[in-house]
Formats: sequence, C-alpha cells, structure tokens
Amino acid sequence: MRISRLYTSQTLTKGSTLELDDDNAHYVRTVLRLKKSAELVLFNGSGGEYRCAVLEVSRQSVRVIISEWLPRNVESPLHVNLGLGVSRGDRMDWSVQKSVELGVARITPIMTERCLVQLKDEKKSQRLLHWQRIVQHAAEQSGRAILPTLSPMEQLVDWVDQQQGLRIFLDPFAQHTLTELKPETMQVTLLTGPEGGFAEREREYVKVAGFIPVRLGARILRTETASLTALAAVQMLWGDFGSC
Repeated sequence: MRISRLYTSQTLTKGSTLELDDDNAHYVRTVLRLKKSAELVLFNGSGGEYRCAVLEVSRQSVRVIISEWLPRNVESPLHVNLGLGVSRGDRMDWSVQKSVELGVARITPIMTERCLVQLKDEKKSQRLLHWQRIVQHAAEQSGRAILPTLSPMEQLVDWVDQQQGLRIFLDPFAQHTLTELKPETMQVTLLTGPEGGFAEREREYVKVAGFIPVRLGARILRTETASLTALAAVQMLWGDFGSC
C-alpha cells in the first residue's frame, strides 16, 4: 500500500509528537481519510524524511508521532537556476510544477516587456503563495526531500546581473545549441521568456550580461514547452538523467 507523503514547514524530530498544521490536517482528515495508526511520511524540505504514525484524527486536530528519520537523496548534481518569464494562468502553473519534477533548484518568476500578466503588489503576493504551494505539492509527488527555492518576482534587468555559472537564454533565432556548451561548474542558469518572447533590447541586454542564446531545435516552442524541454535536456547532458 502506498504511504502518503506530505510537506510541512514544521520542525520534525524523531520521537516527538506533532499536531499537523491546518492544511495538512484537513488533507489527512477529509481527502486521505486516514485513521488512527495509519502510516504517513512527512518532510520539511531540509533533507531526508520522517516516517510517522497517526495518533489522533478529530475535527479539532490531527496528531502524529514521528517514529523514524529516513535518508533520502534524489537531487540532481546539477544545480539549475530557472528564470521563468511570467505567463498566464495554467501555463505558469504547469511550468512551475514540472520544473520541480525535473530537478530545478531555484525558480524566479521574471517580469519582461512582453509579459501579458501585470500584477500589483497584493496580486504578486497571492501568486507567489499559489506557486509556492505548487512547488510543495510537486516535491511531495516527485519524492524530493529538499524543497526548491521559489524566489520573489523580479524584473529582468535586475535579475540577469546576479546570475552565475553557465548562463543560457532560450532564443528560437539563436545559432548555438546546448550540445556545444558545457558548464565549468555544476551550475546552470536558464532564462526563458513569456508568451510574447523577449523584446530585441532585452535580448541584447542579456547577451551583454553574459547569457548565451541557445535554440531548441528548428521549431518554435511555446513558453511552457521551452522551459521544460531545456530542463530535461540539461539534466540529460550534465545532470542525472543520463545515469538512470
């Protein structure tokens, strides 16, 4: 029987009793419908995971006892930092979710000139919280014990100058391909645009900042396809896909 696996921001200590936070308690109570003595796995994103047993399920609380710490390392040796041009609705959600499954280490939502989404401060906070939950659920599903970082939303010109390692931006008009490149360290920064792509002056700006324009085949890919294709490709070339 498959044991459910949940992320929590709470401190986890072997041998301790824990009352689950409201979201996880609701999920255990109403979705999983777990009963007393049922097994559960918790992780808090710092590495490893904890086997637990349910002590109590009630309308007021769900309590578990943490019985065992289990080592778990499914992280790629390749540290991938993704600058993700903000796209609309499900496209952005899909990109965030699948990026976590593909082993990304950090995601930064990037605002560019041609973004079709314009968010005010309150909306930015709401969207970041929404994407953070997607990151957490994707880590639960994919078995990751270290939670990828979701950085605050940034403007393109503020983000590019901070980046290190092999810096790549996806450009359907580029001459270079990924197979021509190789990171000197196990660190890659990928930059992908929104639905409208990069403006010409943005393309020039990121090149001056040290980003290498790279194309992914002969066809023009949608924004959500491009980011995930690039992640899969770099994991195959330099990460852990080739060792599976």
